[in-house]
Amino acid sequence: QVQLVESGGGLVEAGGSLRLSCVVSGSIFSINAMGWYRQAPGKQRELVARITSGGDTNYADSVKGRFTISRDNAKNTVYLQMNSLKPEDTAVYYCNADLKKYLLSNYKDYWGQGTQVTVSS
Repeated sequence: QVQLVESGGGLVEAGGSLRLSCVVSGSIFSINAMGWYRQAPGKQRELVARITSGGDTNYADSVKGRFTISRDNAKNTVYLQMNSLKPEDTAVYYCNADLKKYLLSNYKDYWGQGTQVTVSS
């Protein structure tokens, strides 16, 4: 079994900061890219930030300069530091990991259960 468990969401005022964490546990051979996605009510899920196993990152234009993604490979953990939060950042944030469970298995996407981030104006 593979589990992705997010933490760190909550309610914050506009201009504030939050740090999300996601720990990947279970039967894991290798983790490739990890990322954060979000879904606001009535909208499609969208990529927020992504980081490769080598540390290369990419961000949605709407969060560039405000959010920072990082990972600790030894802990199978990915983080999302969110600064200068805006009401439009309000959404459920989902952790994603592209991983393989065994040497001969294929890489597959796994998702966390999501954590709510609410930014008040």
